Amino acid sequence: MRILLTNDDGIHAEGLSVLERIARQLSDDVWVVAPETDQSGLAHSLTLSNPLRLRQIDERHYAVRGTPTDCVIMGVKHLMPDAPDLILSGVNSGSNMADDVTYSGTVAGAIEGTLLGIKSIALSQEYNLDGGARVLPWEVVEERAPALLKKVLDVELAKSVLININFPSCSASEIAGTRVTAQGKLSHGLTIEERHDGRGLPYYWLRYGRGKDVPAENSDVAALAKNFISITPLQLDLTAHDTLATLASAFA
Repeated sequence: MRILLTNDDGIHAEGLSVLERIARQLSDDVWVVAPETDQSGLAHSLTLSNPLRLRQIDERHYAVRGTPTDCVIMGVKHLMPDAPDLILSGVNSGSNMADDVTYSGTVAGAIEGTLLGIKSIALSQEYNLDGGARVLPWEVVEERAPALLKKVLDVELAKSVLININFPSCSASEIAGTRVTAQGKLSHGLTIEERHDGRGLPYYWLRYGRGKDVPAENSDVAALAKNFISITPLQLDLTAHDTLATLASAFA
């Protein structure tokens, strides 16, 4: 089995090294094509107005000055001798659940793989904060992911479906189990923070926050809150099928 790895945290991210160790438990034919720099929050974006710069690290490791989507296309269409059998994206520093999947470059890597007809899985590790610093229990995903991936690989997925896996922030011994979940809902509470540079001119940061939501019991959010690993099937078809007939009648 040939596996392509990518991420959105960048080629030097610890989570990418973790993912490679996981992938090598499944195959010895592993390729890495990841962004040169952090591409978090860029979602399923393409680099169209600037050239893609490629840096070869060794025979099967490459860095691209572009997005996760660019990396997957570069790997599949240009670098690899044949298309991979599996694309793994991550392991992201932080969860990618609920509405976050629409922003996530990690999930976008799996989306692009799915569009190319390749089984694709996104993996993310939730973190806690300690004095403002992220604390990530990488041993959780490293210990549990290989067996989970083998089970997913045995499942026949529809061509338009990708898998999004989130690991809770707890010790490996505290994992409550695994749940197959639905995409949840979160209130983001994004705000604009105005600051001023050395000349007194204003600039702005998006400030990230969370609302106090009560998650649906079958959601990815609820699973992680209870120390369950969340496995969510996502689909590329964004059509609101329940609304088709209502909308069609309005234009009849």
